[in-house]
Amino acid sequence: MPLRLPSDATILFQGDSITDTSRRTLPGDGLGNGYARMAADLLRERHPASAATFVNRGVSGDRVCDLRARWDEDTLALRPDLVSVLVGVNDTWRRYDSGDATTTAAYERDYRHLLVRVRDGLGARLLLVEPFLVPVEAEQWEWREDLDPRIHVVRRLAEEFDAPLLPADGLLNAAAREHGGARAVAGDGVHPTPLGHAVLARAWAELVALD
Repeated sequence: MPLRLPSDATILFQGDSITDTSRRTLPGDGLGNGYARMAADLLRERHPASAATFVNRGVSGDRVCDLRARWDEDTLALRPDLVSVLVGVNDTWRRYDSGDATTTAAYERDYRHLLVRVRDGLGARLLLVEPFLVPVEAEQWEWREDLDPRIHVVRRLAEEFDAPLLPADGLLNAAAREHGGARAVAGDGVHPTPLGHAVLARAWAELVALD
């Protein structure tokens, strides 16, 4: 069953560049041009009488520690009814491109801190999106050793916090096989193409309903 929210809910998307999608430079309402905008549009189409507000605060390059550093201003101060979180691939990526590793334990500690503050400070609901990787280069398969434990962390946290879980890693890798290869859904293995964003948006919108 989808998570039901009031028709005037404020829905916040948080994360890194996959959520950001040029939200700060594109004209318009600041939702960017990726899955957050697409998911908002889908919910508006399904619930035309609703007065829901959609907000995007994704920041390109962020790791979970960066979300923690700006959580008060960019999440709690907005007093959302639902917080959707997608973060983790940069925690893996920085290990391989700059030798700056985030341990799985540190990732889980900071991620749980974010969720506790939303639950206890706001009483808001949570929706967690798995970090994902759709390898396009042979060496990216090595990243799975680092990323897969983070995916498992997010799954455990979704259970712990009674949050809907979007299994993005499996969905996007399955879509890659269906549509002719990884580059069809994530050109560099990390950042979704329009098709990849659409896959995420459709799955996200199935998890939420507005009264």
